[in-house]
Amino acid sequence: MFGHTTQEFMRFLPYWGYPTMFVLMILEGPIVTIISAFLASMGFFNVFIVFILSVAGDVIGDIILYFIGYFGGPAITKKAQKFLKVKDSVVEKLKAKFHENSAKIVFYVKSTTGLSYITFITAGSLRMKLSKFVTFSILGGLVWSSLLVVIGYFFGYAAERISDYIKYAGVIIFAGAVIFFIGLTLYKKRQAKEILE
Repeated sequence: MFGHTTQEFMRFLPYWGYPTMFVLMILEGPIVTIISAFLASMGFFNVFIVFILSVAGDVIGDIILYFIGYFGGPAITKKAQKFLKVKDSVVEKLKAKFHENSAKIVFYVKSTTGLSYITFITAGSLRMKLSKFVTFSILGGLVWSSLLVVIGYFFGYAAERISDYIKYAGVIIFAGAVIFFIGLTLYKKRQAKEILE
């Protein structure tokens, strides 16, 4: 039964794996990128395609947020701030940073996470030039996606090698990758807030 299921899964991946991955990366890039890179290390995907889709999906997600802010204006920014539970003081500092150097804040917040949603909505509401926004979103995405792919691929590679000797090693190591990612995200979130101080 399980062998049949695995065969069906293997047949599914070449046709729908990448498109499904790409859509999910637009919605939740970091976690999907780590899982995809983890599977790439086991031969299910091409790691370079995973990286390209990760950057592309991430940037498209950013552009969507940008246009939400662009067409929604200050009103939608206020609603997003409330939904994301971002303090007024943080948003005011964010706006001030945009007036100082919008490219820098997009790049650093992109590659550190933590404030990305409210930052990109704010970029749109403040009418940051789209070409400039996209350029620095891509640059930040290259840094962030590279890190996520390396993490996923490394843990996947380790799981594949160790599973020959330790039962359930793949599950244990994947759990370790998730814990590592959560810790990294919390650290980057704190770092992102420090940028606004």
